Amino acid sequence: MLEPSHNDELPPIPGKRYFTIGEVSELCAVKPHVLRYWEQEFPQLAPVKRRGNRRYYQHQDVLMIRQIRSLLYEQGYTIGGARQRMSGESAKDESTQAKQLIRQMIGELEELSKVLKR
Repeated sequence: MLEPSHNDELPPIPGKRYFTIGEVSELCAVKPHVLRYWEQEFPQLAPVKRRGNRRYYQHQDVLMIRQIRSLLYEQGYTIGGARQRMSGESAKDESTQAKQLIRQMIGELEELSKVLKR
């Protein structure tokens, strides 16, 4: 297993649609039982469950697991701190997207206003 401070040395993520828990375990250098525990602690991490309650992770799930791993093992966050950081980042992303959408709508309305004034 890799040292916690060597997140750069994790293998590249293959271009597959779904990954099993064993594959994700190898890609992220985290044991399967830790992944199952993180699912309980981080509400954003919710792999698809199919036949026999088998977990199938998607590309964004693998990226999120690597981010959680980095927060916990490299940056020294607690589970609670990492959870807060993860939820804060998703809220910031949503806020940024909303602001961009509003700016775009304002621009379109200004253009429409100019056309209507002609």
